[in-house]
Amino acid sequence: MEQHLKEVHDHDHHDGSLIGELMCHLPYAIFSVALGIIVLSLVEFFGLLRGDSSVVTRGTHILFHSFHFVHLVFAASGALITFSRFSNNLFRGFFVALCSALFFCTLSDIIMPYLAGRLLGVSMRFHICLGSELRNVVPFLGIGLLNGLIISKSGARARSSYTVITHVGHIFASSLAALFYMVSEGFTNWYPYMGPLFILLIIAVVIPCTLADIIIPVVVAQSEKV
Repeated sequence: MEQHLKEVHDHDHHDGSLIGELMCHLPYAIFSVALGIIVLSLVEFFGLLRGDSSVVTRGTHILFHSFHFVHLVFAASGALITFSRFSNNLFRGFFVALCSALFFCTLSDIIMPYLAGRLLGVSMRFHICLGSELRNVVPFLGIGLLNGLIISKSGARARSSYTVITHVGHIFASSLAALFYMVSEGFTNWYPYMGPLFILLIIAVVIPCTLADIIIPVVVAQSEKV
């Protein structure tokens, strides 16, 4: 599998192992969570200027869903692009990308941020929007799969560039979704916990995103040849 992981990043020089992939994606996660905290701070600041804390709660609720849906686009695209590099089984590729996006986006945007909040002693609400937001989830997933299919048919140079974009977009969207989820579901007094929250969210983002973008598609594609 290490050789296949190396082939995913023609432009990189890591060793192609799982740890190598995590280290490759870690800087993306660090910068993305840091930028996400800045964005959240600005949302909080302008909410305080208005003197209405409910504006922040409502705003973060909307922003969570927006970035969660966008995250689905990047996750589905990235998984399908990676899978298509090692297998021509289009049906299986769609299935892997669909399941990977649904599971890992929920894990990184909702489950792990919720657990992080609970670990820090905050009583948060647990909200999974898959069923109630199906009319929004389906179009974003569908466009993500279509986008992945189009990119997978591109030339090697273009595909390599698009792969970097999907990785960066994937991790950035996940970082913002996770942060906005925590605030909208009860972690309103987040800034005293900014340090540990920064570390926990980096973990919550980098592991699921790396698994979704690289590891799972490569493993499943490789299993066809066993």
